[in-house]
Amino acid sequence: MILSNLKVGVVGLGYVGLPLAVAFSKKFNTIGYDTNEKKIKLLQQGIDPNNEFSKEELESSKLIVTNDEKLIKQANFIVVAVPTPVDESNRPDLTPLEKSSETIGRNLSKKAIVVYESTVYPGATEEVCLPILEKTSGMKCGIDFKIGYSPERINPGDKEHTLERITKIVSGCDNEALDTIKEVYGSIIKAGLYLAPSIRVAEAAKVIENIQRDLNIALFNELALIFNKMGIKSKDVFDAAATKWNFHRYYPAFVGGHCIPVDPYYMTHKAELLGYHPEVILAGRRINDSMPKHVRSLAIQGINKAKKVLADSRVIILGLTFKENVNDARNSKVVELIKELKRYNINVLGCEPHLSNETVREKFGVENYNISEIKNNIDCVILVNAHNSFKDLTLDELKKHMNKNPVIVDMKNFFNEKEAIEKGFIYSCL
Repeated sequence: MILSNLKVGVVGLGYVGLPLAVAFSKKFNTIGYDTNEKKIKLLQQGIDPNNEFSKEELESSKLIVTNDEKLIKQANFIVVAVPTPVDESNRPDLTPLEKSSETIGRNLSKKAIVVYESTVYPGATEEVCLPILEKTSGMKCGIDFKIGYSPERINPGDKEHTLERITKIVSGCDNEALDTIKEVYGSIIKAGLYLAPSIRVAEAAKVIENIQRDLNIALFNELALIFNKMGIKSKDVFDAAATKWNFHRYYPAFVGGHCIPVDPYYMTHKAELLGYHPEVILAGRRINDSMPKHVRSLAIQGINKAKKVLADSRVIILGLTFKENVNDARNSKVVELIKELKRYNINVLGCEPHLSNETVREKFGVENYNISEIKNNIDCVILVNAHNSFKDLTLDELKKHMNKNPVIVDMKNFFNEKEAIEKGFIYSCL
């Protein structure tokens, strides 16, 4: 394929697809396709719903966005970047991937290359997506079109590790496909490419990246639970241990988002189909999923220590998104924390500057406030995310809006514990 004739199509314009589409549009004629009509209208107005790009950046990108699937026919290099969630039983839900493959198959031009970026279990691209492409297009892979896999490594909100600065794994169904995929991605990636020997290897590499992170955080979460029982501050222990050169530091936290709490189930699903029942991977998931209950317990312990009635207490949660400084609430563990608190008839409020009041109400079932709007009737503050917008928040300012014997559950060690106690706060942390 001659790159001067390349026309790129990106299917799925979310946190992964839009940065790809923008980057490709600087080099090639690029079409971005998404089924969400509201999103397309916003993008056509130069508005990024995910706040990753400014209006100027979108307008200068020359990207054409559409919800008309017929325009996909114009592309001869198609990238698929759609979500791969799990269902209520934590089983892989490949519906978005299957529907996208059907859409592409209906509009696939001969000699095109289709590259999947969505995180899946090893084998999914060739076992699930490829048959759909062949069936709906009436064409044969390797003869009429080719496929590849290049796992996404986008980190939402990270201005340092951007798309261009992250090493890109690429793979193809044969050497010819791999050569083209390498050349196309190489035109936008500055950090270099890694050529995986097969599509399955590339799929597996991606999924274990997130499994490893999930397990590392689970270890530190479990240690925090143990040290809490011992009456030892976990941060002090981790600070001391980190003085050894080969100690790898992680931080206790909620594990949310579109990848880390989801991807382990893709690997365990495939393993179980093959007759192997994973233990360590699922143990890590159980620990991380239990953390909202632990934080709820810390809040209740503090409220009880303040000699207040739980049902009359007002708790505000600072930071509702799945991590700091993003407007992404997918799989946020704060949803479960709120449910846990409400089980005790506690009045729960939210403070999330990165989300609209409507989104907070719909997603979390609470009202969204600024700290200055609360006035003097808060009993407990739970700080989940240390957003940059909270950096000027002081203990004195916080205390102005709180009742007698104020309680803080500080998940990020944002406040100084000694100072908090001296100022009369009942303080706890992970």
